[in-house]
Amino acid sequence: MSLSGGCRCGDCRYDLDRTALPAVYACHCRDCQTMSGAAFTLQAPVPVTSLSQSGQVAEWTKLAGNGHDTIQRACARCMTRLYSVNAGRPGVALLRAGTLDRSDEVAPLLHLWTDRKQAWIALPPEAEAYARAAPAGRMEILFAVNFS
Repeated sequence: MSLSGGCRCGDCRYDLDRTALPAVYACHCRDCQTMSGAAFTLQAPVPVTSLSQSGQVAEWTKLAGNGHDTIQRACARCMTRLYSVNAGRPGVALLRAGTLDRSDEVAPLLHLWTDRKQAWIALPPEAEAYARAAPAGRMEILFAVNFS
C-alpha cells in the first residue's frame, strides 16, 4: 500500500512508494511564506524515485537560496504546489506535506528560519528550532526516516 495525496481540485494525484508518513520540517522563511500565502510551509524530503504522479502538472523554475534552480511543480488547473526538486539536492523531492491525504497526522520534527517566523506563531517548548538553516547533520534525521 502506498501513501497518497494531491491537489485541492483533484486533477493531480500522487503516490509515494511507502506506507509510513514521511518526516517533515516547517520552514518559516519569507520565501516559503510568500510562495504559500501562509505563515510557513510543511515539507517532506522524499526520494524522487518513490514519487509517481498523475494529472497535468505546471512547472516553473526559480533560483533558490542555495544558488541552484528549483523546479516547482503544481496542478495546472488549481495551482496547488505539490513538490519541488533542486539540482543542489539530486534525487530529492520536497513534497508539500499539506497535500498528503493524511496531512492532519504529520507534525514537524524541525522548525527552520524561525528568525523570520510570524510573531504570533508560538513553537512548542520542546521543538527543535533554528534561526536560519539547520546546522550540518540535522537535516539528516529527516533523510534517515524518509529514505530508509
